[in-house]
Amino acid sequence: MSVYIKHQQARYSQANKRGDKSEILNEFCRTTGYQRKHAITVLKHRVVGWKEKPLGRHKIYDPEELAPTLKDIWFATNQMCSKRLHEALPIWIPFYEETYGNLKAEIRQKLLSMSSATIDRMLKPFRIKYKKRLCGTKPGYLLKNQIPIKTNQWTEDRPGFVEGDTVAHCGNSLMGNFVWSITVTDIYSGWTENAAIWNKGSHATKEQIQSIERRLPFSILGWDSDGGGEFLNYHLLSYFQDREKPVQFTRSRAYHSCDNAHVEQKNWTHVRQLFGYHRFENQLLVPLMNELYANELSALQNFFYPAMKLIDKSRIQAKVKKVYDKPKTPYQRLLASEHITEEEKRNLKNKFNGLNPFELNKKIELKMKRIFSYLRINLRSANEKNCYKKSSSF
Repeated sequence: MSVYIKHQQARYSQANKRGDKSEILNEFCRTTGYQRKHAITVLKHRVVGWKEKPLGRHKIYDPEELAPTLKDIWFATNQMCSKRLHEALPIWIPFYEETYGNLKAEIRQKLLSMSSATIDRMLKPFRIKYKKRLCGTKPGYLLKNQIPIKTNQWTEDRPGFVEGDTVAHCGNSLMGNFVWSITVTDIYSGWTENAAIWNKGSHATKEQIQSIERRLPFSILGWDSDGGGEFLNYHLLSYFQDREKPVQFTRSRAYHSCDNAHVEQKNWTHVRQLFGYHRFENQLLVPLMNELYANELSALQNFFYPAMKLIDKSRIQAKVKKVYDKPKTPYQRLLASEHITEEEKRNLKNKFNGLNPFELNKKIELKMKRIFSYLRINLRSANEKNCYKKSSSF
């Protein structure tokens, strides 16, 4: 068959008239059983000497060669999307080589040159889907009329305007006592800090927000949160208002979670992807979670995880077109800001130079094992109590 195909390719390439090519094509389709379009593709495929030229584009990225390294970095970046991972690879590869040994020059070059679409194809077998669960926000009525709703968009060309929210580690029930996480996100840079509290009381919430503010590399200029009672109270209001430069305190509209879209997204990436939807009803978990939030997790997310930022949104008839900027880490955005002092930038650079994302991941895994060991002990004691209640009822 190959000899016949080569012969017909030579005849087809030498035919000058369209009618002659049509006759050769008809004869070729009858003999081989190929469809007409495929037959044209085969006949146009020229022969170099007696060696066939391969059909289609040359294969550059071999999954067997590149997928293992790419998968390791993807898992280390907490399963980052391909567009963000494309920008993260130049940051992570030097640390990967420092931790696991040098890569071949060819593999390194291919990893750095592949597009986000190629990354998607490489990682397709490893994709995992997640789901959302309960909402634990309860309205705060005390200061609802005194704290205005944010109707105008803040200036997003400088750091300092932040959004705050809470995440419930309640499992399948909001009843009883359990741990909550506070998330604070800067709108300009995406810099995010977290803290854990027990039962989200107003005093505990204020104390952890103070702790978060001390860790931020910039001053808070504006605070926006939902209408939860943990935020709409006199303690937090006085904390932001009774200072030399009062912080603008606003709230979102009820039942409009998109008003706080920046922090809502970070609730997922910084809290749910880490701790899932388990119920944390052991108070001893709070200091362990705060130690993880303040150190390894903050450094990993803010220095090594690029994020995309929406820069334009327009509606064309029934379609909404969104335009995003190039993914950058919060650290990179702060270095590019003219509102961050040179001293603050030097401090950030010094901190970055002392970090290794793979070492941070190892420390996070160890601390997570300790946290979930407490969770297993708690579940075991709860099961024992249930068994005792059932046996005593007989």
